[in-house]
Parts: sequence; structure tokens; C-alpha cells
Amino acid sequence: MRIAVLVSGGGTNLQAIIDRIDDGLLSDVQIAVVVSSSRDAYAIERAENNGIPVACIIKREFPTQEAYDQAMLSAIQQSRADLIVLAGYLSLLSSCVVNQYKNRIINIHPSLIPAFCGAGMYGIRPHEAALKRGVKISGATVHIVDSEYDEGPIIIQKAIDISPDDTPQTLQKRIMTDCEQVILPQAIQLFAQERVVVEGRVARIIDA
Repeated sequence: MRIAVLVSGGGTNLQAIIDRIDDGLLSDVQIAVVVSSSRDAYAIERAENNGIPVACIIKREFPTQEAYDQAMLSAIQQSRADLIVLAGYLSLLSSCVVNQYKNRIINIHPSLIPAFCGAGMYGIRPHEAALKRGVKISGATVHIVDSEYDEGPIIIQKAIDISPDDTPQTLQKRIMTDCEQVILPQAIQLFAQERVVVEGRVARIIDA
């Protein structure tokens, strides 16, 4: 299965995918292209170091939404990707892209959806919100992408306990390493094995 990985920043989740492909835990998967929303993203260097083609598609550089959408679709279509993986991608994909790849776009979000998600909840903010609310567990969610932020069917979630001495930064780091970088490759493998079935707002995993 060929995947397109969309990034905006450091690319730690991209690196986790690359590492799992390299060590064989993620099988029959190839990263066909990395699409970045920023020319300064360190994820670009990670991709280039591993011989992965990169496309920089920056929304403000296009005169219209339609032109931007067409550039995004063209990059993905030319890569012949079967699945689109949002790995720290901070832009909302337009409906034309979502509809073209219906139920074939997934995102990793750093909370247990439906808690601490939606527009504006990215980066450190979900972790700040979790600590402010005093929840005892948090984690990450891989879900299918639709036209709204963090509203698509949930595929996998993984939780960790919150420690009394956690800060937003320590919680972010632990969720990234212990949750995000574990379940995102797992979700990709499920799609490679054709084990994800979407029924309305529910994603069901078929036994191997």
C-alpha cells in the first residue's frame, strides 16, 4: 500500500512511520510522498534523508482555494497513494479532497476524542486543557478524516495515566512517544491489511 503523509512541523510521527517500515513492523507499506504545508518543516529533512519525494503546498501561495485544492489533489494523485496520513498536519482539508478520498484519510490527534479536540486544539493546547480540567488519563486517537475537525470515525485510541507532577510539555512528550507513535503505524497497518470497515460514524476493525 502506498501512503501520502501530510506534515506541518517536526515530523516525529513521520519518523515513527519510517522507523516501523524499516524494522518490518509496518509491512507492505511505502511512503509515496510527503506533503508539507511549510517550507521550514523539519519533516522535509526527515523525508529527504530517507529518499522520500517531498511536495511543499502552502495555501497562501495560491490565488484561490480551488487552485490550492487542485495542487493538493495533483500531488496525491501523482504519488498513486492509497491512503492519506495526516501526521501533525495543521490545515483542514477541503471537502473536495475529503470526498475524493472518502474513508481513506486518517489523522492522529493528541487526546482521547471527543475530549479536548476540534478547531484550535492542536500542539500543546489539548495537553494544557487536559491538565486544567484535571482529568486522570489522556492519550491519542487515530480517526478517519471528514470535513470537520476531529469528527470522523475513531479507529484506535491509546491512553496513559496523568501524573500529579505532569506539565503540558511532559504530558505532550509522553503521549507522543507512548501513544501517537504506537497507534499511528498500527492504524496504517490495519488499512494495509484491509481490516477497517466504516459503518456510518463507526469504524470497525475486522479480525485478521
